[in-house]
Amino acid sequence: MMESASSRPLLADLILLLGRLLLSLIFLHEGWSLAANITATIDVFAKLGLSAPVALATIALQIGAGLSIATGFFCRLGALALALFCLATALLFHTNFASQNELLHFEKDLAIAGGMFVLSASGAGLISIDNLLRKRAGMHPWLRGVLS
Repeated sequence: MMESASSRPLLADLILLLGRLLLSLIFLHEGWSLAANITATIDVFAKLGLSAPVALATIALQIGAGLSIATGFFCRLGALALALFCLATALLFHTNFASQNELLHFEKDLAIAGGMFVLSASGAGLISIDNLLRKRAGMHPWLRGVLS
């Protein structure tokens, strides 16, 4: 059975919404877990040579950009931020390729970064706050471009 032209965009936007929710889930879960155990989080970051402000910034990035992607609010920026975060995490913390576990985390981070770059290029789709805001009249052209 062939789909009509009008049903394809809705299906594509539903799939894009599902993809956004799945991509955001890992960051929202990890961000909330780090925040809920802030003392342990700061201790772990310290053992990695990272300061408490870096730990707090990581939590804010994961929760903020995760919500950005889930809701489709400034989705392109949230996706770009998390793509760069995943690349940095892979290159800084998962380069011991003698360990199968580290190699798996490296590849996972690269795959998630790839998905985030695709989302950054495609935008949030029609089922998003970005789409609702883009419809508003009188919006500055640069802001409309970010939301597109």
